Amino acid sequence: MDPNQSETGGPEDLEDEEGPTAPPVEMLDNIRGYEGTVVGGDENYVSPPIHPSDKREQPQRQLEWRIPSITEEAAREALTQFADAHCCYSSHPAQDMVFQDLTPFNMYRYRLETFTETRSTEWAHKPFTGQLVDSAECGSPPLPWEVVVETPPMFQDSVKKVPVPHTAAVKCCHKCKGRGRYRCSQCGGKGMLKCLPCGSRGIVHRNKRCIQCGGRGMKRCGPCLGRGTRTCHVCKTSGYLLFYIQLTVKWTNNVFEQVADQQIGLPVALFNEVSGQNVFADESYQVYTIVGFPDSLIDQISQQGVQEHQEKFGRTACILQQRQTIELIPVTKVHFQWKGQENSYFVYGTENNVYAPDYPSKCQCTIL
Repeated sequence: MDPNQSETGGPEDLEDEEGPTAPPVEMLDNIRGYEGTVVGGDENYVSPPIHPSDKREQPQRQLEWRIPSITEEAAREALTQFADAHCCYSSHPAQDMVFQDLTPFNMYRYRLETFTETRSTEWAHKPFTGQLVDSAECGSPPLPWEVVVETPPMFQDSVKKVPVPHTAAVKCCHKCKGRGRYRCSQCGGKGMLKCLPCGSRGIVHRNKRCIQCGGRGMKRCGPCLGRGTRTCHVCKTSGYLLFYIQLTVKWTNNVFEQVADQQIGLPVALFNEVSGQNVFADESYQVYTIVGFPDSLIDQISQQGVQEHQEKFGRTACILQQRQTIELIPVTKVHFQWKGQENSYFVYGTENNVYAPDYPSKCQCTIL
């Protein structure tokens, strides 16, 4: 039926109710390699092809990196800024303290990034307005992982939606049955509704005329603006839809990060606020676990991270690239004496942040 013919008929020529919002399953074509694909199937993920891994263990280069302790001047300046940042802390300890010892520590942060690609399919549609139809007559549809999609820059999250070639077909709109509009279900095609404030009597208290309906007892239907019909928002009045299989490609940078905690009394969570120096970087399709690093905790953390990512993404996603880095975070424990009492604090990160939970000069003021 020509959708333009619906414009000459009245509401009585249309269906009593509009069709379903989603197309019924029987409308969807059965395409080889895309069996089970449904409308809105974002979770219909397609398993990636299995490629044999040529990964072999190889020895890691030995790294020797020691951090010298910061100078007394830098340690004093860091504590002075720390005290100035707290309104109830006196700066006298920082100015008058006597240094006893500055002990450096090698703290390392391991980071593994696994850049993955996942693909999912779903049936999609849009109004047909005479555009070209890339149907199966144009060729055999490629399988989901055969569709060529340009990869974005590595280690950056991205999403791209593309139509699968040769899967398109034109079908009658399921919502309006090809008419481009349908009878308004709110008013039953009459264009008018009973006035609820006056109970369709046209008058309210003390026989006053109802201002909502102007005394008529009926008022214009809002959804259809009194026309009795509503235009189809699915096909945009064209009456026909272009169906095709849509491929959604998601690139995700999955991160595993952990600090080798040497239990020196500095909360590990504080390292999230500071930066360090990169002492090791490795990037490959699949990286090797770290072996023989000066801090054996890094070897364990690396093995944990690589194994965790392989088990988590090895079968459900295609691993495109991996990158691992080791960052050395400078930490110095400062021992000092002030007014005859021993005390200590930590200076950590390249920013020289201070952790001093037992700062010796705090006032007991209360901020109202």
